[in-house]
Amino acid sequence: MKRPRPPSPPSISAAAKPPLSPPLTPILKQKLQRTGTPKWLPLKLTQTELTLPLTFPTGQTFRWKQTGPVQYSGSIGPHLVSLRQRPGHATVSYCLHRSASPEAAEHALLDFLNAEISLAELWSDFEIKDPRFGEVAKHLRGARVLRQDPLECLIQFLCSSNNNIARITKMVDFVSSLGLYLGEIDGFEFHQFPSLERLSRVSEDELRKAGFGYSRAKYITGTVSALQSKPGGGDEWLLSLRKLDLQDAIAALCTLPGVGPKVAACIALFSLDQHSAIPVDTHVWQIATRYLVPDLAGAKLTNKLCSRVAEAFVSKYGEYAGWAQTLLFIAELPAQKALLQSSQSIKLVKSAEKKK
Repeated sequence: MKRPRPPSPPSISAAAKPPLSPPLTPILKQKLQRTGTPKWLPLKLTQTELTLPLTFPTGQTFRWKQTGPVQYSGSIGPHLVSLRQRPGHATVSYCLHRSASPEAAEHALLDFLNAEISLAELWSDFEIKDPRFGEVAKHLRGARVLRQDPLECLIQFLCSSNNNIARITKMVDFVSSLGLYLGEIDGFEFHQFPSLERLSRVSEDELRKAGFGYSRAKYITGTVSALQSKPGGGDEWLLSLRKLDLQDAIAALCTLPGVGPKVAACIALFSLDQHSAIPVDTHVWQIATRYLVPDLAGAKLTNKLCSRVAEAFVSKYGEYAGWAQTLLFIAELPAQKALLQSSQSIKLVKSAEKKK
């Protein structure tokens, strides 16, 4: 299921850090240097291995924007990239809008997409363990779990706690705007995610004025301060969590201000290679009580029951349980739920016609 991973690139947040400037100082903008038509290159990932609408707008990251019918754009470190899928094309294509090294950009992109993990092999394994998963996966192939920079992922999920998508996106856009400006695509401005040092220059008051609220502003500045005090620096400390067992990584993250078990599980799954992490929210709780632990239906969700739900997923799906949970979570989103219900209705009609 997992092919050998090439040597990891340096921490995205640590590489090519933007020059320091006082908080909220406008960053000099530069126009994208384009020569003629943008060059699109195949990514060597088929649409069954990566489906963009099932990966980007599903709550893993809030920094990528839809910039075309089936096109999403975002920054990976200092690289500004677009990904797109076109009818009749077997593979996903990518376009580099800004990068000092095309080779480094492709390496960073594949790393970000967890490209060495084969969805086909994972899905096959999950279908054996759970036939119902196979029925869902038929219609939702290509939903990948991303491998984000840990600092970037951490700050995003501090913004996401008890919040709605529109407000989360606004907050994340504000934080992103503190980083080096990379360019504009389809009316959206893109920046390299700010370094830890740059974030340390933003005060609670500035975050509150930007709409973060008292508690969230305090959590972000507190977490940034806590990371700066870590031996070797916060970036290295976060990356070191990739080498720990899941429970130790979760416990370490929960020492940071504003990080509870659910936020820690999201960060662990989407940036720390903790593939069995299960972020338990109300949607995941409903899935679990319907199919995995029906005896808990009607109970009030507590931290203890969250642990039991996570254990049930791992018991069912194994070491990549977080990937299975991600697909089942996506299946509960309104657009995908409508698709699955429509497919089920067609299946029932065809079955009835056969009987006639």
